[in-house]
Amino acid sequence: MKVKFCGAAQVVTGSSHLITLDNGFKILLDCGLYQGRAKNMENFNSNWYFNPRDIDCLILSHAHIDHSGRIPKLVKDGFRGHIICTHATRSLCAIMLLDSAKIQERDAEYWNRRQLKKKKKSKREKQRTPLYTTDDVAETMKLFMGVSYEKWYRLNEDVEVFFRDAGHILGSASVSLRIQEGGETKMLGFTGDIGRPDRPILRDPIPMPEVDYLICESTYGAKDHTAKPAETERFLDIIKKTCVEKRGKLIIPAFSVGRTQEIVYMLDRLETQGKLPRIPVYVDSPLAVNATTVFGSHPECFDENLNEYLLIDDNPFGFNRLTYVRSVDLSKKLNETKDACIIISSSGMMNAGRVKHHLFNNIDNEKNTILIVGYCSPDTPGGMLRNGIQEIKLFGEIKAVNAEIEIMDSFSAHADRTEILTFLENQKKLKHLFLVHGELKSQEALKKLMLEKGFDNIHIPRLKQQFDL
Repeated sequence: MKVKFCGAAQVVTGSSHLITLDNGFKILLDCGLYQGRAKNMENFNSNWYFNPRDIDCLILSHAHIDHSGRIPKLVKDGFRGHIICTHATRSLCAIMLLDSAKIQERDAEYWNRRQLKKKKKSKREKQRTPLYTTDDVAETMKLFMGVSYEKWYRLNEDVEVFFRDAGHILGSASVSLRIQEGGETKMLGFTGDIGRPDRPILRDPIPMPEVDYLICESTYGAKDHTAKPAETERFLDIIKKTCVEKRGKLIIPAFSVGRTQEIVYMLDRLETQGKLPRIPVYVDSPLAVNATTVFGSHPECFDENLNEYLLIDDNPFGFNRLTYVRSVDLSKKLNETKDACIIISSSGMMNAGRVKHHLFNNIDNEKNTILIVGYCSPDTPGGMLRNGIQEIKLFGEIKAVNAEIEIMDSFSAHADRTEILTFLENQKKLKHLFLVHGELKSQEALKKLMLEKGFDNIHIPRLKQQFDL
């Protein structure tokens, strides 16, 4: 058996890992889109480190685009196997991949229109085509197979797969493979993205079965998050300071799936408790609107606290001063308004979507606050703001960063280093452990900590690196 690392190797995006059994059967774990601007990764999304036609089966840990976003491209390029995931992941992918395709189509159209406007043909660059289209997504969804948590599902006579709730986003799962090879049973695990205990909405992550070989995420391998009790109070303080004292806008860049619903749920509870100031709140993301509907369709993923809250409030994702924004016109009006408000908009890394327009129109106003609530790749606008940049280029224009920049990593859906180690406490027979989905510094810090805790044979694979197991 071999494992080849085809994405999310020393970076936090583009998850993709290829398992090749001795009999030639090929399993792809995740097929994510690279999100960032690193020059050495600029061709990643268009190319493969394997032949898509040779892949027998794709197993998807969860629906986030950095894990699922290249699946339609895989199908477009010849993959015809089953896509195995949880039921909720399948539901989310139906809307998220369609949204991604529309972005691909719009981006290509915009680029080509710009090229045609150039007067001299010699200065025109080659026209672009979308990575995939909405038609490709329609074909892709035919290959999805949703399965339940906590049941072994047989891929063929030699391989079974098992999903366990990872507590990261709706439908997220760790993946365990039970493989019969060479007269013995081998267990290979993939954590996917490990969630966090005691977070709103979702159940806590459940440790995986013991495995021999483990591919483990390492996003926050170098730090611990803020404790939960301080989180709500600090969030409320930021709201009051920005929207009540300064009468400014609080702009929260947040991924449409998971983070947005968690923030809305927190605001809903503050409203129910009578603590939320009387200011309008907007969720400016059509995808977030659709995703919130999907959340309501999968109560099997809810934790006990949310189920109890539903007895008090039958709509935990809505209150009187909350508006879900679909139309472009209303989104534009939010850019123009001077009124104090909260705007939650995607994307979380601020490298695409409506939030870029909100940044462009508001980042130079000292009354406003940009609240960063999760990880951002260093080369994205979000990453630059996290690192304290004083000026930022948006839509070709340099803007001064006068708005206050606040960071609350406690909102992160990724486990911190302590939570990762807790998740792995039951892994007593590991032969090899591979750290993926993390920046190199975080991975090196986590590796050092893991060695101190008794783990060994820890690897930090490079992109395209292959190991014999």
